[in-house]
Amino acid sequence: MGFAMILIAGGAGYIGSHVNKLLNKKGFETVIFDNLSRGHREFVKWGEFFEGDLLDISRLRSCFEIYRIVAVMHFSAFALVEESVVHPEKYYQNNVIGTLNLLQVMREFGVKHFLFSSTCATYGLPEKIPIPEDHPQEPINPYGRTKLIIEGTLKDYDRAYGLKHINLRYFNAAGADPDGEIGELHHPETHLIPLVIYAATGLNEEIKIFGTDYPTKDGTCIRDYIHVMDLADAHIKALQYLMYKNRSDSFNLGNGSGHSVREVIEAVRKVGKKDFKIVEAERREGDPPVLISSSEKAIETLKWKPQYEGIETIIETAWKWHQKALSL
Repeated sequence: MGFAMILIAGGAGYIGSHVNKLLNKKGFETVIFDNLSRGHREFVKWGEFFEGDLLDISRLRSCFEIYRIVAVMHFSAFALVEESVVHPEKYYQNNVIGTLNLLQVMREFGVKHFLFSSTCATYGLPEKIPIPEDHPQEPINPYGRTKLIIEGTLKDYDRAYGLKHINLRYFNAAGADPDGEIGELHHPETHLIPLVIYAATGLNEEIKIFGTDYPTKDGTCIRDYIHVMDLADAHIKALQYLMYKNRSDSFNLGNGSGHSVREVIEAVRKVGKKDFKIVEAERREGDPPVLISSSEKAIETLKWKPQYEGIETIIETAWKWHQKALSL
């Protein structure tokens, strides 16, 4: 059976691959379970790789039979708000049924520790800013609802089966591995920072701003950007907390400060020293005007602190990686 291993479901994707790198750097053994529908085989540079889909429970069982898994980190959700509104069935199948399969196989093999990649989208329209963990959870899109369903499921599984979990509710993941080994690569790309970089490097003709009439300082949406390596660090601290304390909990992960779409565009312009075309478009359905995290609980309980705090610092790592990845 070999070493005790951490299973990373979705570890070939953006956040999962950065967590995998840091886990291996810190001496953990890992196995990546991924169907490569949205992840990249070349991002699995550390640990073992096992190709499989969460909807195929027999493949999951095979993975657990081969490796001695002691904890699971789950990053395999579909995570595009707009897509979830248009194709909710896809989201309930993958995000809910897929996760239930994973939890079932964990129970069959006696694995009791689960780190869940949740989201600030479970909060819906914020009643107060910054958003604390005890804020009401009323998601306004299917993506957020699928995550909240799993948070509720985990509470029930803890009570009934003693399966301990931590929900990590991220705000906007951004940036790339400072060593340039992995980064953010989605097909199609929907995240703001890489899209602005594509416009700045000429890969795209323009950058679209969806909505300029929000009740914010410049009319565009405000988001809390957290560097992906800070997220990775929080996952490892949360895993250690979970395994030592054996206590379920939820934590927000953000920088605690917000930047508007226009400010992000300006920061990319400054970092890349390039100009590009900006097009103003209609609002997208399901986008709250402002999302800013209160991460005090994670800072206090997990002894975690973001290292990449300025938006330009975050963008610099993304810019560097894209230059290399796109051979610009």
